[in-house]
Formats: sequence, C-alpha cells, structure tokens
Amino acid sequence: MKQKLICFFIFNIILSICFNGSAQKVIYSEPDRDDSKGTTFEVIGKYAGNFLVFKNNRDNYSVAVYDASMKMIEKNKLDFLPDKILNTEFLAYSDFSYLFYQYQKRSILYNMAVKLDARGKKIGEPIQLDTTDINFLASNRIYALINSDDKQKILVYKVNNKSDRAHIVTSLLFDKSLTLIKKSTVQIAMPERNGVLSNFEIDNDGDLFFLRGSGTNQNDNINKLTMFYKSAISENLVFNEIKLTSTYLDDVSVKVDNYNKRFLVTSFFSKQRRGNVDGLFCYVWDKKRNAEVMATNATFSNELRDEARGENNTKMAFNDYFLKNIIYKKDGGFIVVAEAAYTSSRGGNNLNRWDYMGGSSFYGGGNGFYSYGNGWGNSWNNPWNRWGGTGFNNVTRYYADNIAIISFDSTAKADWTNIIAKSQFDDNSDDLLGFGMANTGENIHFLFNVQEKRNQIITDHAVSADGQVTRNPTLKNLDKGYDFMPKYAKQVSARQIIVPCMYRNYICFAKVEFN
Repeated sequence: MKQKLICFFIFNIILSICFNGSAQKVIYSEPDRDDSKGTTFEVIGKYAGNFLVFKNNRDNYSVAVYDASMKMIEKNKLDFLPDKILNTEFLAYSDFSYLFYQYQKRSILYNMAVKLDARGKKIGEPIQLDTTDINFLASNRIYALINSDDKQKILVYKVNNKSDRAHIVTSLLFDKSLTLIKKSTVQIAMPERNGVLSNFEIDNDGDLFFLRGSGTNQNDNINKLTMFYKSAISENLVFNEIKLTSTYLDDVSVKVDNYNKRFLVTSFFSKQRRGNVDGLFCYVWDKKRNAEVMATNATFSNELRDEARGENNTKMAFNDYFLKNIIYKKDGGFIVVAEAAYTSSRGGNNLNRWDYMGGSSFYGGGNGFYSYGNGWGNSWNNPWNRWGGTGFNNVTRYYADNIAIISFDSTAKADWTNIIAKSQFDDNSDDLLGFGMANTGENIHFLFNVQEKRNQIITDHAVSADGQVTRNPTLKNLDKGYDFMPKYAKQVSARQIIVPCMYRNYICFAKVEFN
C-alpha cells in the first residue's frame, strides 16, 4: 500500500511538471521576403481562428492573414489607399475592423476610415470623417483617435494651438457604425504661455475628459493642472482646478472607470521642483456627482523603495520609472504598472527624466496644431519612445530595468506591492527592450527578454490577484533564432498574444498561448 502511494505521488509530480512545462506554447510565422527592417506594422486582431497583421513596405500597404499555425495564407493589398498617408490606426471588433488614416492633397488634410472584413478586405468605400484646410505640408497626423472601452463610441479630435491665449478643440463623436452623433467646437483659455491640452479620454457614454497642464518652462514639472469634462450631447464644459499645493507632477495618465462612472488622474509626484519622486498623485472625478471625490498623494514606503531602486540609492529609487499601465478593479481600486527606463551616451550625455519631458503626453506643438505622439506604438522602426530626438552622434545605450506593480484600494492606499526584477540594455535601439502584457483573468503575464550568454530569451512572469509573482517555465520552441519584441505585442484573445519578432533582419510574428 505504501509503495502504491509513493508511485501515485511521483506520478502526480511528473504530471504537474508536464502540465506546467507546457503552460506557454510558441508558434512562429515564417519570414516574409517582402518584409525588411524598414517595414512598419500593426497587429490587428483575431478573426475566425486567423490572425491579421497590417504591413507597410515603402508605402505599399497590405494585410497579411495567418492561420492557427502562423502560416501566412493570404496577403491582401490595400491599393485603394493614397500613395502617402500620415498615419494608420486600427479598431478591431469581433467580425470586422476599421482602418483610420489621414492624408494630404494640396492644402486639404483628409481624415478617413474604411471598414475591413475578417480577411482584411475592404467593405464598401472609404468614409470621410472630416477635413482641415492647412497652409503647410503636414509631416504628422493632425487628428487623434480615441474610443470607449466597449468600442461603441469613437471620437476623433484635433487641437488648434495657433493662439497662445486660447486653444480650439474640435471633436467628432461617432457610434460603432461611424454615424456622427455630435460635432463640437470649444475654446479653452490658456493662461500659461507653455500650457498644453492633453490626456483626452472618453467613457462608454461618449463623455469626454481631458487635462490642461503647465510648468515653469517646457521641460519641467507640471505645477498647474485643470480637468475638463464634457458630456456627449452638450457643448458646455465643466472644469475644475486640481490643487497641487507643494506637489509637482510629471508623466500624467488618465484612466476611465466605466463601472463606477469616474475618471482617474495619476502621476508620479515630487515635493520639490525637479526633486526626487516621492510617490503617486491620485485624483478622481465622479461624473454622477459632478464633483471631485479624491485628490491625494500616496507616498512610497522605504521598503518599496529598497526593492525598486536598482542601481539608484533609496531616495532616487523611482526617478527612472514611468507609468505604463493602469488597471481598474471593480471596487474602485486600481493597479499601477511602471517601468524603469533611461539612456546613456558614450559621449557622456546621460539623460534623466527631465530631458524626457519633451516626449511626454504634455508639451508639444508645431504648425499651429498639437503634435501627437504615437502612443504605445505598434510599428517597428517608427516606435514612440521618450528618447527620440536626442541628436547625439555618439552611440546611445538604452536601458529598461525593473517593473513595479502597485495595487491601490479606492482611497489610494496601497494594498500590495511587488517588483519584477530585470536588467535590459541595447545600443541605438530599444526594440528588444521593455515588456508585453497579457491579462488572462486569474493572472497578468509579463513577457520580456533576458540575456543568457549572447542570446535574448523571452521569459514569462505571472502576477496573481493578490500580488504574488510566479516565474513560469521557459517558453517552448525558443531555439530557432527569433528575437522577440514584446513591447509591441498585442493580446488577441483571452489566452493568446501575438509578439513581433526579428529573424535575420526579417519581421516575423509569434503566437504565444497560455493554456
């Protein structure tokens, strides 16, 4: 009897190891000979078991269709697009997607949308959403696009900042079928010379929320902040000055809480101008009460600082961290995900967070219209990053280090904290750095590369609802010479994520499954 129990115990251990060892499975696409290092791309989504990827090769636009084994079964050219477009953005639904794009013809900039089917083929003719008459040759988009979490509301907007005293916001709200619900034009006073409007978000009702911020100068803390709220069907703006007494902000983020009908503003804060990061500033606006319900500073503990500091001392522990994600909880609490990132140059030019302010959501402009960044970015060779435009002739080294995950309750008090330790660097490019995220319900998975000998190996760390971190077994099929770019990954189903890869200077795509 004892021998049978021992055999049963050993069998269960083996079964557990086999199950855990196959928890993450990777399937790669083959290199497409039309793709090169200059190819830009965006993972669109999953349709009928296939995966769609948009590609741009020297202004030749197409949608590649990959089957469940990541074999490309079709490539559909988007030959209806103009030769030169300023940007592309996709909004994916269960059985179709929208492609939004902008292009200029003579002095008119066109903001367009077209519906694509589950194979990436055009349905009907492109729809003109709006136009702008401009007297310059645009090099970047003028319109920005945001959508509600349930994708039933779509808002296109532009900001005219020709005047230092007032900026004009034009917004067009559409429903899921791209039927115009409301077009609005509002004028926002800009009392500070370097003030900027930013962090535009809409909720599931189509209500708009955005911020006006300013600092002493352009590359500086934000010491004045105002929120603006406009309902979907109204022209009237509600605004509230956010009190920042002895509080200096940067890296501001806005998150919509559709469940509780609230808007959350978060930012790292310092108690002194250009001082060390002391903690997280939290501001909550409740649209049901039409009022501010919370404005507080959550100071980081010394214990958390010791875990997060990396090569810094304790006081400077969070100076290199930047907000990456805000995840809401139903009880009104939220989880903050931040990553340490910085650069150095062999010429002695080391950048800190104050040099990165030009790449933040605040501070921009040019040609009389607000200059919008590319957000998280899904295009290799044209990614948004904080370090663009350094102008250095020397080799620049990029670093991406620890990930901080902090859970707050509804009063902005920390429930739990954890640090995922990592140390990444690369020269002249940050494509292989950073991390990708996949939320499978019971866990949030963090995928990132680690250096083992001369190879980049992708790893998976899972964080549970109570903050416990588990390093999962090494993903299978990692011996084919593919280098992952997890920062451009996109989750396409409850347990699947598509991660772009490099293979001998070709773009490829890997499907990672969490079983």
